[in-house]
This record gives sequence, structure tokens and C-alpha cells, in this order.
Amino acid sequence: MVKVLVSLEDGLLRQIDRRARRTGLSRSAYLAQLAARDVAREKGPGVAPAAREALGRLDALFAGSPEGDSTAAIREERNRR
Repeated sequence: MVKVLVSLEDGLLRQIDRRARRTGLSRSAYLAQLAARDVAREKGPGVAPAAREALGRLDALFAGSPEGDSTAAIREERNRR
């Protein structure tokens, strides 16, 4: 693990320390969690294992669906009744 030196305003550091204490984390763990969350956000919601699993289930569910405009297909099905 690498250590880094970061400069922060005093007030911001106090807020970070309070939040870290409330969440039961050290300052370093809290900042690492924030950074990891921000980096993951760039990759999109599908980066989380649970999201990938859910997206896989949706892909499987719709794998046999016909191509085309789903709204038109629903209207056509409704009008056949």
C-alpha cells in the first residue's frame, strides 16, 4: 500500500474526520472509500458485480425477443385482441 500526502483546507479536514468517525472508519479508509466510489462511477453502474449479474439476467430474458420497435409490437398485439 502506498502513502500519499494530500493538502486540504482545515474545515474540510474536520468535516471528513467527523464523517469518518460517524461511519466507524479511519480517515484513510473513509477517503479511500470515497475515491473508489468516484472512480467506479466513471465506469458506470454496470461495474458492480450485482449490477452485472442483473444485466446478464435481463439479457437472457430478452434474448429471444424480436428485433424492432417494441411500442409498435405492443400496439399490434393489443389490436389483435
